[in-house]
Amino acid sequence: MPPWGWWPLAFVGFALADRLLAEQPRLVRARRMWLVAACWLFPATIWMLDLTPPGWVIAQGVAAMAFGLAAMAVPAYGNPRRLGLVGAITLAELVRWSWPFGGVPLATLAMSQAASPLAPVVRTFGSLLLVALVVVVGLALAAACERNWRAVGVGAAIVVLCVAWAGVAPRGNVVRTIDVAVVQGGGKQRTRANPEDNPLVFERHVAATRTIDRSVDLVLWPENVVNPRPPYLDEVRSRRYLYADEAAATLAELARTLHATIIPGWFYAVDDTATVNYSEVITPDGVTTDRYDKVRTVPFGEFVPLRGLLEGLGVSGLPPHDARPGTEPAVLDTPFGRVGVSISWEIFFDHRSRDAIGNGGQILLNPTNGASYWLTVVQTQQLASSRLRALETGRFVLQAAWCTVLPANAGAVGWHQDGSGAYDFKQLGYPVEAVFFGGRALVVVEICGYGNNSFIYF
Repeated sequence: MPPWGWWPLAFVGFALADRLLAEQPRLVRARRMWLVAACWLFPATIWMLDLTPPGWVIAQGVAAMAFGLAAMAVPAYGNPRRLGLVGAITLAELVRWSWPFGGVPLATLAMSQAASPLAPVVRTFGSLLLVALVVVVGLALAAACERNWRAVGVGAAIVVLCVAWAGVAPRGNVVRTIDVAVVQGGGKQRTRANPEDNPLVFERHVAATRTIDRSVDLVLWPENVVNPRPPYLDEVRSRRYLYADEAAATLAELARTLHATIIPGWFYAVDDTATVNYSEVITPDGVTTDRYDKVRTVPFGEFVPLRGLLEGLGVSGLPPHDARPGTEPAVLDTPFGRVGVSISWEIFFDHRSRDAIGNGGQILLNPTNGASYWLTVVQTQQLASSRLRALETGRFVLQAAWCTVLPANAGAVGWHQDGSGAYDFKQLGYPVEAVFFGGRALVVVEICGYGNNSFIYF
């Protein structure tokens, strides 16, 4: 299961899977491979159980079927089986990343290798090549158990060739240096959206930003922490709610005070049926100059496929609005240059980061917010995805509000994210490993207190 540092187990898993499939009838291969995939996918997406138990069962059951069909399609014997499995498993992953509803690329084989020596191969043919090599290594191990040294040699040669190619492939180079503060307010995990908590979340990020004590070029806020009352509502104002004009005025004042560009994340309803999720540029003189609207939205989280059917069946708990996807390139123009943006879910899709960098982004920003999610599974997978995007694009990746586990000596236990829950910004903790840049395990200081108020400088 990705991506908790156990990357060699992926190879062992595919070696064992090959032994289960060898010389078996088609239906037996399909059943066994479905079971293998189910044992991998269900635990690695268990956080979905907290949001939609039926959706978890259906989504992962269908995803496992893709691998069962892949095993059914390949030959049953010898080297043709091995060659077929490499192609079929890679194709099954591609399908899962793309369909249905735009794809659900969670718990991928590529993520499992984000910290492995094979990870740099994504510089050439992307994450799909990394998937193929995982299967190649696994099948080479299975061939070694059969003493099929020719197959082992072919597999080893393929891996060495791909790794060597990645070593000489083009990569990004440093153009200049900027100083960045990545702000994360604090709060409890599994926080659900609540209009009356929105002012508190916003105020926490304002308070965190005001503690920045040095000159920076950019202040990056998380996704959707500026969540005002819908501007189209004609209602009497209340202190319980956050309003767009007041939030905008506060952000402009912060930018002027710090003399820095601020990129906050906004989320609100624009009418009775649609919401928007975007990041904007506020320059050091307090003027908003650019905006990027999230293009790849989350199925059943930000939009509901087959809404009419589900509502007709009496399904409850569906999001009341569908997010309106953006249509513009994934970039923002700032006073210090053009930056690429992948908002939250978009970091799982390599084509979104390619869009950002292909349109001139010099760094890649990933404003996100994992406060709603149970456990730490999806957050660690998001970090693994960010590492892969850094390798693929050759760019620094800055991730705002990825949940950071508190170190054992910090006097607190647990994962804390944006949302509700009291904390004190004065209670600073200890440096921890934060975001990985360029695919290397570069340690960046993240100052963590109770609730993880944090700043990342580089």
